[in-house]
Amino acid sequence: HEYSKICFQEFGADVKMWITFNEPYMVARDGYGTGYHAPGLQGLGTLTYIAAHNQIRAHARAYRLYQEQFATGQGGQVGITLNFHWAEPQDPNDPGCQEAAETFKQFYIGWFGHPILKDGKYPAIMREKVDAKSEAQGFPNSRLPIFTPEEEEMIAGSSDFLGINFYTCEIVYPEEEDINDVSYDTDDDVINYQDPTWYGSGSTWLKVTPWALRSTLSWLQKEYPGVDLYITENGVSDNLGNLDDLHRVYYFKHYLNQLLKSVILDDVPLKGYFAWSIMDNYEWAAGYTEKFGLVAVNMTDPDRRRTIKQSGYYYSQVVQENGFIQSDSPCSNGYY
Repeated sequence: HEYSKICFQEFGADVKMWITFNEPYMVARDGYGTGYHAPGLQGLGTLTYIAAHNQIRAHARAYRLYQEQFATGQGGQVGITLNFHWAEPQDPNDPGCQEAAETFKQFYIGWFGHPILKDGKYPAIMREKVDAKSEAQGFPNSRLPIFTPEEEEMIAGSSDFLGINFYTCEIVYPEEEDINDVSYDTDDDVINYQDPTWYGSGSTWLKVTPWALRSTLSWLQKEYPGVDLYITENGVSDNLGNLDDLHRVYYFKHYLNQLLKSVILDDVPLKGYFAWSIMDNYEWAAGYTEKFGLVAVNMTDPDRRRTIKQSGYYYSQVVQENGFIQSDSPCSNGYY
């Protein structure tokens, strides 16, 4: 609250769009659950839910502070960015798989999106499953915390827009999981995996699935009607850092095409898109081994020399033309 106030006071005259948290899911699950990310605590069925709970409350306090003290004079907006993997039913015609896909979405993005963009409460399926499993496991209270009525009122509707960090997709199907496993990962009774035939990247979790981005935006439009959407991260990694990164050109070309379909054919209220990332950088626990940049950075050069990759030339042309050029075929690279 105090940190937000200082930021609004000092930078509010220039900054008109604020994001309170970037990927609170990752902080909660991997910072306080698996321990893979900082601060490295392990409590996947307990601390994870508490960390998410506190981030949601902190976000809402910052949002209300801005609305009460700064919005009128500064005219800005405050939102949040959530990461998400689309959930595709293993069998699209099976009601069980369809339900599993919806459950996966609510446990993932709905965990934060439902209370913030809807009614100040966690999704009903999360409440039902975590409450029941907590009781069966002998916990005196649910491992999923409860917002007070005052907090619900503060949290509900506490975002002017929704940022989405999107990269890939999961295939899901239902399976009753071990009740003795106290874990966020098993609370949903959904198994997820990725098709091994999907084109890969420099990150084990990132498979190239452009169509899933359009599906995601269509679902978000229906789930959170009237909310402006921004793609705040989208890109692909490699481990080589080569300048002739045609795989990245391919990735952006096809993902941007799906965005175009979302806007023109689906009437999705998409307000902006941000490629990830401008330069190769420090990627969480992967360090410098996974490279997402449109610009290569020589980490062994004391001056950290930067060199534009082919994807950087391609993306700059898309920005300059405000779209694809007519001669640009799906797999061509004659753009620079």
